[in-house]
Amino acid sequence: MNYFLSDEEQMIIETARELAQKKIKPIREKCDEEGIFPWDIVNEMAELGLSGLYIPEEYGGMAPEGSKGILRLVIMTEELSKVCGGISLAVAASALGTFPILLGATPEQKKKFLPGIASGKRLAAFGLTEADAGSDAGAMRTTAVKKGDKYVINGTKQWITNGGEAEVYTVFAMTDKSKGTRGCSCFIVEKGTPGFTFGKKEHKMGIRASSTTELIFQDCEIPAENLVGGKEGTGFIHAVGTLNHSRPGVAAQALGIAAGALDEALLYSRQREQFGVKISSFQAIQHMLANMAVEVEAARALVYAVSRDVDAGAKDFAKESAMCKYYASEVAMRVATNAVQVFGGYGYMKEYPVEKMMRDAKITQIYEGTSQIQLNEIAAKMIKEAAMRKR
Repeated sequence: MNYFLSDEEQMIIETARELAQKKIKPIREKCDEEGIFPWDIVNEMAELGLSGLYIPEEYGGMAPEGSKGILRLVIMTEELSKVCGGISLAVAASALGTFPILLGATPEQKKKFLPGIASGKRLAAFGLTEADAGSDAGAMRTTAVKKGDKYVINGTKQWITNGGEAEVYTVFAMTDKSKGTRGCSCFIVEKGTPGFTFGKKEHKMGIRASSTTELIFQDCEIPAENLVGGKEGTGFIHAVGTLNHSRPGVAAQALGIAAGALDEALLYSRQREQFGVKISSFQAIQHMLANMAVEVEAARALVYAVSRDVDAGAKDFAKESAMCKYYASEVAMRVATNAVQVFGGYGYMKEYPVEKMMRDAKITQIYEGTSQIQLNEIAAKMIKEAAMRKR
């Protein structure tokens, strides 16, 4: 379908596609097998100007004036994820860690931290999840206590993407537990700060080229000026706003994995012979491929539409953001699983890429809000909208 992308947007796709095919594809199996973080690719993306697609030009990024650059981030992530959903995550997850700064930071904080991220010299990470605070962010135990002109942070964050590799962390902590979520604040913590260390690196099912670690804070002192927005109690607002903006990016990762799996299945079906003919001539295979293609295109249409809506300045898009994340992640899992089925026994072997794609697809149904949490948010918004119409 023609999505009427601008010349600049088309160039982003072509640049990302060339990088994916020439640089990522040859190393994806090794990075997955050994859990290697792709710093060479991260540096290459920085040189190509792909690191700051969603950051305003005034801070060294490429988001046009009046746009949040979400569509640009989405089309890049999709293209890279067609080849490797794990490697694509390095810069996509950096956007997740950057959104609290973009959405809630003071002008001084933006000037200090955004240019380094936009240039690709520094990666960011998002520190929200804890052992007992996943979907239930209100159960957070990490604390931040103000002492003079500093905050002292204590606690542990779990399953942090880009953990250990990023230089800038947006970390959520309770500044007043008695207020519940209204007592949550967001802080910028830089790698190397005394009292800030990293725990174990997780051994994951998929996206193994992406680093996932614990963040450990033991009497970690940071300047009070690193409180995002300069106001306590706004952390939960920053977290929700961030997830609403970042979910199209996760959807794009899922979409890319699905599209890549479809490409591989289609190619294989035209090469593999059984009973003296190509398996692409079997109606059962044709129907599988056709259904996969319909779902991929439907997911792409929804993800692009939501991204354009956000870029155009929509005020409330939580429902639509949840919709595209939910649908694209479900499509990714179905399409990747069906791609393995098309390959048959070969699809179950690590020598073929669809096995990895199936493993990579699963996480998109889980992180940044499980599929069930997305459905909760969609339904809650629908019910609220219906109540408003009756008034």
